[in-house]
Amino acid sequence: MSFKEIEIKNLNINPFTLIGHEWLLITAGTENKFNTMTASWGGLGVFWGKNSATVYIRPGRYTKQFVDSNDTFTLSFFSEEYRKALNICGSLSGRDNNKVEKANLTPIFDENNTYFKEAKMVVVCKKMYHTEIKPENFDNPSFDEKIYPEKDYHTIYIGEIVKVLVNE
Repeated sequence: MSFKEIEIKNLNINPFTLIGHEWLLITAGTENKFNTMTASWGGLGVFWGKNSATVYIRPGRYTKQFVDSNDTFTLSFFSEEYRKALNICGSLSGRDNNKVEKANLTPIFDENNTYFKEAKMVVVCKKMYHTEIKPENFDNPSFDEKIYPEKDYHTIYIGEIVKVLVNE
């Protein structure tokens, strides 16, 4: 199997299933040093007239420093057979573990991006905007109590989709 770049207009996906049920890996960094994390929150759409992806990262996640210090990040999507690998990448920290190796995933280094050979689709994003979730902006205060009992509010990252790769 190898990756082929496709035009975003040719994507035929359900983002609610793809992100919310199948999950994804957010990855940033280069061959010298990178990290990845599992996510089940996010969005695909249009922002400032650009095709975009939105992801959310808590401040304590090791991947956050890689997203913060790089211009790009990738979103890797997998088939159901990789659920165990996604669980590993979501439950172990890259600070203390080689979770990519433990998940039996193979990193691919492309320019300044890292993604995984086993992915069925990869979205390469160039950062456009980020902001912190602020508790004073909750329209429903129960979200603060339910989602953020530790007060570790996510950073929202919006990236322009610059490349979509599918594994053939």
